[in-house]
Amino acid sequence: MTDLLEERRGRVLVLTISDPATRNTLGPAVYEKGTDALRRAATDPEIGAIVLTGAGDAFCSGGNLNRLASLRDGPREQAGHGIGLLHDWIRLIRACPKPVIAAVEGVAAGAGFSVALACDLILAARGARFVLAYVKVGLSPDGGATAFLAQTLPRQLAAEIAMEGGVIDAERLHQTGVVNALCDPGTVLDAAVARAQKLADGPTDAVTSIKRLLDAAYGEALDAQLDRERASFVTNLFHADAGEGIAAFLEKRRARFHP
Repeated sequence: MTDLLEERRGRVLVLTISDPATRNTLGPAVYEKGTDALRRAATDPEIGAIVLTGAGDAFCSGGNLNRLASLRDGPREQAGHGIGLLHDWIRLIRACPKPVIAAVEGVAAGAGFSVALACDLILAARGARFVLAYVKVGLSPDGGATAFLAQTLPRQLAAEIAMEGGVIDAERLHQTGVVNALCDPGTVLDAAVARAQKLADGPTDAVTSIKRLLDAAYGEALDAQLDRERASFVTNLFHADAGEGIAAFLEKRRARFHP
């Protein structure tokens, strides 16, 4: 089971999604730990900024498809509950008064891409890969991905990323402004901590005000979109296409969505 590890580096809290064997898949335990960590960090005067990263050579490979496959055999409410926990974490990343920086090595896939997009800044290794491949298993994105992509990218590029589910590299996202800085592989965490420390050493109240102003500029769009994403994800999860798509992925074969 994936864990979420906590480490203090000066006034920076480092949160590490940790299960290198699965390239750091996500699940309810991570969402709950992440939510708890951010709530504590929000009121801790000794923490000025947060860095979110992954263990080993990956940031996060997204949700565990074996778990999703098992959810298809249960009630829809159970599937919706798990997404609700993810969305609680996403909301807190945005609502936390301290800046949150994603440090991305390797791959950020599925909900892992969504989590990175939720952060205030993204630092990525050259050659890091981002992919929103829900559509390839008959699903639609969750974690706020459609909201974040629509806010930051031209519609056509957002559609390409979400509808085709292909890989987009860190260099291209850097050109669009989604990734703030590129780093040599293996150096991203240290670079993110250094950048976070500069923010932590700055005027805390002013930084908090800026974060809240940026969020307010989008109004209630994120909350509403998270609710829409959850409803769409659950509907798609129980559709025959998701059954075929998930089975094909686990069986390492091409999905056959239409007879």
